[in-house]
Amino acid sequence: MDVVGVEGEAAGGAGARTVPAGEWEREPHPSDSLRTFGAVVQALREHAGLSRVDLGARVQYSKHTVESVELGRRMPDEAFVERAEEALGNTGALRKAARHLTRGEAGLAAWFRRWARLEREAVSLCTYECRLVPGLLQSEAYARAVFDNSIPLLTDEQTEAQVAARMERQTMVRERPTVPFGFIVEESVFRRGLGGARVQANMLDHVLELSAPRNVTLQVVPLESEFHGCLDGPMRILETPEGRRLGYSEGQQNGRLISDAKEMSLLCRRYDTLRSQALSPKESRDLLERLRGEL
Repeated sequence: MDVVGVEGEAAGGAGARTVPAGEWEREPHPSDSLRTFGAVVQALREHAGLSRVDLGARVQYSKHTVESVELGRRMPDEAFVERAEEALGNTGALRKAARHLTRGEAGLAAWFRRWARLEREAVSLCTYECRLVPGLLQSEAYARAVFDNSIPLLTDEQTEAQVAARMERQTMVRERPTVPFGFIVEESVFRRGLGGARVQANMLDHVLELSAPRNVTLQVVPLESEFHGCLDGPMRILETPEGRRLGYSEGQQNGRLISDAKEMSLLCRRYDTLRSQALSPKESRDLLERLRGEL
């Protein structure tokens, strides 16, 4: 899961730290600008006598999205601002308030924030996953199913914050068309029935859509593959604007940011080896389309 990990040492540090006890349960707070904007949306909505469902229908977003915006957990996009402005009286308040919004990190665990910040500045990003669909490719329904399976159980409020944060992170795949995004995912991940057939169908449609642009490469490791270069588990590798490569690895309630040059060389070799062993992007896409047709 993307929210499980550890905030590493500052760039250039000699390693990574272990998460202190209790930090696992600490949730970050929404940024003041997002919280203020959300309060304005809620006040205008209530003044207009609309429920969140009503406003969602008018702005063409789900009730969950409206709720996340009002609670300051989600950065509203331009379409939301414009439609909400029109639906709530065209006072100009939302357009003006939107100019002062800053992206918060609500829903991102403290130990994952550093990697999330590095992702946004990276000039390339590679991901290998063997457990779940990578967070940057998850549909909203699939992400919700992931968090519904969390142990200990999350409250509805915590789940919505996590889902909103994941969808917010995912926008960079669409908004950065010149940045290469590479994904290698096990076939078993796409065959796992997490959330049921409807969620799986929606997830496959979403993955096929997000992986269609030419800067996004998706390769599937087939079940029958005899060789495997990444048996030690999932990994992520990014390149900074300065040309430095950093990695991120996580497991059961632990994770670390990797900066050591020798270790990064090894991770890159493993990733490159697995890329040569996986199906080609076209073969991978054909496989996902077949799986989609089976549902």
